[in-house]
Amino acid sequence: MLKQNLQQKLLQKLSPLQIQVIKLLEIPTAQLEQRIKKEIEENPILELEREQSDPDKDEPEVREKESEKDELSIDEYINNEDIPAYKLQSRNFSKDDKHEDIPFSTGATFHEHLVAQLGLRRLNDRQRDIAEYIIGNIDEDGYLRREIDEIIDDLAFAQNIEVDERETLDVLEVIQDFDPAGVAARDLQECLLLQIQRKDRTFPDVENAFQVLKYHFDEFTRKHYDKITKRLHIDEDELKDALAEVLKLNPKPGSSYSNTMAKTVQHIIPDFILEIEDEKFQLSLNNRNVPELRISNTYADMLEDYSANKKNQTKDKKDAVMFVKQKLDSAKWFIDAIKQRQNTLMVVMEAIIDYQKAYFAEGDETKLRPMILKDIAEITNLDISTISRVSNSKYIQTHFGIFSLKYFFSEGMQTDTGEEVSTREIKKILEECISNENKRKPLTDDKLASILKEKSYNIARRTVAKYREQLGIPVARLRKEL
Repeated sequence: MLKQNLQQKLLQKLSPLQIQVIKLLEIPTAQLEQRIKKEIEENPILELEREQSDPDKDEPEVREKESEKDELSIDEYINNEDIPAYKLQSRNFSKDDKHEDIPFSTGATFHEHLVAQLGLRRLNDRQRDIAEYIIGNIDEDGYLRREIDEIIDDLAFAQNIEVDERETLDVLEVIQDFDPAGVAARDLQECLLLQIQRKDRTFPDVENAFQVLKYHFDEFTRKHYDKITKRLHIDEDELKDALAEVLKLNPKPGSSYSNTMAKTVQHIIPDFILEIEDEKFQLSLNNRNVPELRISNTYADMLEDYSANKKNQTKDKKDAVMFVKQKLDSAKWFIDAIKQRQNTLMVVMEAIIDYQKAYFAEGDETKLRPMILKDIAEITNLDISTISRVSNSKYIQTHFGIFSLKYFFSEGMQTDTGEEVSTREIKKILEECISNENKRKPLTDDKLASILKEKSYNIARRTVAKYREQLGIPVARLRKEL
């Protein structure tokens, strides 16, 4: 049984302009230029703002040609047909014309380098197939991450080659003799041993380094140097020389091979530029590569003319006018969204600078005040989500470096005197304590917590450990040096 009911609902919908602003807020300056160019390609109503030239200085013929070029009627748009491809092609080439191919340079990849060395070894077809499969499983760091049993199974199912463990290891040994040294190792210990074995072990330092890697690798990774010196019957100076030889080895031999697949370096383009003039902050947006936009006068005038003459219009003309109107509205929304984006960015950044005035004046990290998204949202009367979008993937250039906006946000805590300080200030003190510690007896987390308490920062040991891990600093045992 069907029933009809009247129901009132209160719904909140975002306008197209609001949606545009939200999307543009998240885009950093480096991507904004591409976003604007994409919009220009999709919307013929938009065009770049050019410098207006003096019409009196332009020649009449030039002005006439430009006006003819700019004029476009809806009739031409409607009656425009696709031009056959043969009318756009010309075959006015002679067999005597000189044709040159522009050469380009290229390089071999890491795996191609290994396969090339394979051709220099005396192997039968069966061994070559096994070797090529092993090389195909070597990662970019130069390691063979798959187990031998798995490779044997893969060769049986994929290549229809039945091999045993001894035959596979013999082929692997051949590959491990390739350059760079240490390639095709199955773990770090094997990688370092393959490299140290190629050195002259008649030297005591090299031999001691081999003994450390071969028989005392666990103690070496845990920095139990006392155990190593006792078992090898050497003193600290000899162990120090041996470890110096180990540090010369490459833990990632594949990365040392230069190839065309190297990752490109990304340069940071700041969204804001902060300068100090006469002890006053001068903040500006980095609009160097952001083009100015305007609405095409040709299409705007065209729409006005056809709106004034609504009579005697065909269906095709009405559809064309509707298309132009939609693109015109979209262009206005996009231009307004760009302006709102710039205004919002400036308002938020000015609030951050005012909040962290002491820090931006000197660049001293300890001057950073505790600040969260809610603090800036309350100052600017904007939503927290808006502040989050503004601070995401944005950078500011100052007189002491380029920083991410997220860098200025941090939690706070109170000292024994009741003063509120930033956690970044505490991390800075931790870094200084660790950098100045005695490397023979590094400071433990308990000792670091005691030092901070002496400085009026009442922090538990587990909190010190958390901050230390966030700074990427290992535990005291792993910081120990001879």
